[in-house]
Amino acid sequence: MSLPKTPSFSLEGRRALVAGASSGIGLACGVALARAGAAVTLAARRKDKLEEAVAELRGEGLTADAMELDVADIPAMQEKIAASGPYDILLNSAGLARHTPAIETSSEDFDAVQELNFKGAYFLTTAVAKRLIENGKPGSLINITSQMAQVGGQERAVYCGTKHAVEGFTKAMAIEWGKHRIRVNCIAPTFVVTELTRPTFARPELKAWVEDKIKLGRIGEVEDLMGAAVYLASDASSLVTGTSMLVDGGWTAD
Repeated sequence: MSLPKTPSFSLEGRRALVAGASSGIGLACGVALARAGAAVTLAARRKDKLEEAVAELRGEGLTADAMELDVADIPAMQEKIAASGPYDILLNSAGLARHTPAIETSSEDFDAVQELNFKGAYFLTTAVAKRLIENGKPGSLINITSQMAQVGGQERAVYCGTKHAVEGFTKAMAIEWGKHRIRVNCIAPTFVVTELTRPTFARPELKAWVEDKIKLGRIGEVEDLMGAAVYLASDASSLVTGTSMLVDGGWTAD
């Protein structure tokens, strides 16, 4: 009898670009990928924060460097990716939220959110994929979306729209790039304690709404996303593409 082999979760020998990596989910996922063996480039606008994280990772004996990157500045971002790639793994956690009732949304807020969450994510994903295709390399491209990519939420019409859009282009890109052995997926978390979500938790009625919707009875922590990132980046998920992995504590089970 020949027992099947467990697929490897190791990322040894692979390069990973993590956008939005100066804090929160992006930083946590960057740490997870580095600890799984990847050479990780932490990218964001706040280079001081990146360099602090890189120093700590190197202190653990891991391979990491920093890249100052504004995902919403498309031409500059594309130039940097073209010069520094190819990356075997993309983990994009760069995102923005400006929550208001739908009828009070300003065009300025709409543009700011969609420029980063949708347009920036689209062109970052394509920039990384282009370098992989040019070099004939497989890859795993992951965008952090949200449970709000699959449901609606109060005061979140623009945010929900952008995250739905990312999950839409994920499916289309997965179809196009499957022949190149490039996988494209999303991780869709519930509310997680970060700098971005603290204003929500400061409002008692919204905090109660969140806690009531999460069936496991607790708000997420960044550590809850680290295993999902390693799984989707590694060969353990080699037949997974064009989908979204919910890490939502049961929010969308209703």
